[in-house]
Amino acid sequence: MPILITDPRDERLRDFVGLTDVKLRRVLEPAGGLYLAESEKVIRRALAAGHRPRALLMGERWLTDLADVVADAEADGVPVYTGSAEVIEGITGYNLHRGALASMHRPETRPLEEVLRGARRVAVLEDLVDHTNVGAVFRSAAAMGVDAVLVTPRCADPLYRRAIRVSMGTVFQVPWTRIDPWPGGVGLLQEAGYVVAGMTLAEDAVVLDELVEQGHPRLALVFGTEGDGLSRRSSAAVDVRVRIPMMGGVDSLNVAASSAVAFYALR
Repeated sequence: MPILITDPRDERLRDFVGLTDVKLRRVLEPAGGLYLAESEKVIRRALAAGHRPRALLMGERWLTDLADVVADAEADGVPVYTGSAEVIEGITGYNLHRGALASMHRPETRPLEEVLRGARRVAVLEDLVDHTNVGAVFRSAAAMGVDAVLVTPRCADPLYRRAIRVSMGTVFQVPWTRIDPWPGGVGLLQEAGYVVAGMTLAEDAVVLDELVEQGHPRLALVFGTEGDGLSRRSSAAVDVRVRIPMMGGVDSLNVAASSAVAFYALR
């Protein structure tokens, strides 16, 4: 039976405490070996990907909507906690309007060779700092058939709660891993047979349409960090620099938008 929680300070709920407290979450995830899946769709996608739950926390109505998940969790000895909206808000720090949270064991980081195996279209996220952008890129990658996503050592964590939520759980379906070192990893991609294209506003950049016409069978697209864009070292290392032609006096797009445009053009 689900465990009724009446005290937000219950020690058993440590995984879920203070979701709005950034410093606390950095202690628990990823250092604590967990990540948090929020909403029925995201939880189901995490489980479908083979990820293992540590604990579930949900409002009472979700015990019915997620009855099969609850039953499987309890059969495996995973605790399922429930409580009133007020108690849950006292635990998490915000109104859990999506109704359910799952504390999940973080999977082992996959080897680069495994993630690239058979991949034709690869996205590389260089030092993105906004988890919302990371999640949005993953969602576009899944929608447009990108085979893999690589994140550089300083890129925001794709398994942070906000990134997962914005991606609608697609971080679980698109193979990804960290590529390290960077930009030394450009050479690793080239050795693996990829043409590496950097998305940039550089004057010598070709327009995206030209890259599409070249029809490279294996292509890795590198997207630079918010604000500064592609780093100088990466720009110097890639095979080709690429820009999206702009109109209306707009000089560039947010990285989430530009990645969606590029993925669609190169699908």
